[in-house]
Amino acid sequence: MTLTSTPESPVATPRRGLILLAASLGAFAVFLDNNVVNVAIPTIQHSLHLSRSGIEWIVSAYILFFAGLLLAGGRLADVLGHRRLFVIGTAVFTAASVLAGFSNSETMLISARALQGIGAAMLTPTTLSVITHAYPEKKEQAKAVGIWGAVGALALAVGPVLGGTLTQHVSWTWIFFINLPIGLISIALALYALPRQESLARRSIDGPGIAASSLALFGLTFALIQGTHDGWTSSIILGAFALAAIGMVAFFVRERRASDPMVDLTIFKDRVFVVGSAVLASWAFGLFGIYFFTAIYLQDVLGFSPTKAGTAFVPMALLMAVGATIAGSISHRVRPNRMVALAMITMGLGIGATTLVGAHSSFLGLMPAFALIGAGGGFTVPLGAMVVNTMPPEKASVASAIFSATREVAGLLGITIIGVVLSSRENVRLHAGSTSVNAFLSGYRWALIVAALVVMASGVIAYFGLPRTIDAQTAFDVEPTAADTVLALA
Repeated sequence: MTLTSTPESPVATPRRGLILLAASLGAFAVFLDNNVVNVAIPTIQHSLHLSRSGIEWIVSAYILFFAGLLLAGGRLADVLGHRRLFVIGTAVFTAASVLAGFSNSETMLISARALQGIGAAMLTPTTLSVITHAYPEKKEQAKAVGIWGAVGALALAVGPVLGGTLTQHVSWTWIFFINLPIGLISIALALYALPRQESLARRSIDGPGIAASSLALFGLTFALIQGTHDGWTSSIILGAFALAAIGMVAFFVRERRASDPMVDLTIFKDRVFVVGSAVLASWAFGLFGIYFFTAIYLQDVLGFSPTKAGTAFVPMALLMAVGATIAGSISHRVRPNRMVALAMITMGLGIGATTLVGAHSSFLGLMPAFALIGAGGGFTVPLGAMVVNTMPPEKASVASAIFSATREVAGLLGITIIGVVLSSRENVRLHAGSTSVNAFLSGYRWALIVAALVVMASGVIAYFGLPRTIDAQTAFDVEPTAADTVLALA
């Protein structure tokens, strides 16, 4: 995914490898951070005495700022240059990681996570950009991006296990401290290898657009997370919803009137793009939401150690990577709408099957449901590339950016809305006299049902809304599929 495109002078061949290493390490840190935190959540909650909304904000604060500023990161790369923004973004992300590691309160940790999201939003749009500029030849570029994708896939696979091991045997703070050496090496390599001179596009930052979109996202997320605690009809929650609506309207008005908009709104007239975005949003809604609360279930209900809980997610991640890898060849024989529809329904069935687990389930007992989630989710991964490749070349960049932002926002909504369902049902059962474990299980199952229905409904939407001709399969032929996997899972 390249959010921006600026011409640069060819990079000296000996330095290409260093540029690739710098970009891969930067992406590794961001992708790893997304995965190590979930497994450590129960330990962090007990260590800092956090509320349910507090632990949700630890995850949501990062996603909120990452998603809300991702489009801004692409614009800043145009204005400031890829080299400069890569270094700034990596520095902010690394410093925020250290701050998170030293956190001794809920407020400090959530603030550090928000700062990590800001750094990631600046860093992520530049990682693939610097690689594609360093390797302009298509064949070499595919190999370079393949290496980048492999490094990211490694982060996705080892993240849960590494997070669990560090949390159990060292300290949860080290899930953040490990970013320090990675960040310092990335910055040093970038300062040495990346070209200093860039031909920068003359574009404005679009401060009003950034402010309006961020305002809308923050208001919506705050209302969803705090609604259960403060009451849905309380003045602060109603005010947050109103703030979100005002921000969203202001954003669309601004982008419609701006001479150089951050988002070209005409892209939403394309049916395939809209349907693809909706399906991807449902994918992220279900996956992010169940991943977060399943990590709590594995440790607080089943009594898994952090290491064992992290290991439980590895087969799911590997199957997802395998599914994404072979999706291209299968798409030569299966219509795109059927392939994506079947994948989403399979994923939904896997989420639904997880409701059958109880307070005494075993590690192996979880694997069939997790396998369905991984396999179904993997075959949906190339959807982003398929839809973007059907767009006109001048709109492909903004389509990629919107897809990434959509994925992050939908994941955030998955965590918050599923959390609302879980908490509401849990409170009802507690007031009825159930034990804390049974009350949580009841809420967890209802939350999974909601996620499963959303995911399977998007499968029906995909069947009727995506292309039905085999010609559309060419959009799946994007090298390397490993990169698609990383972008979708990160």
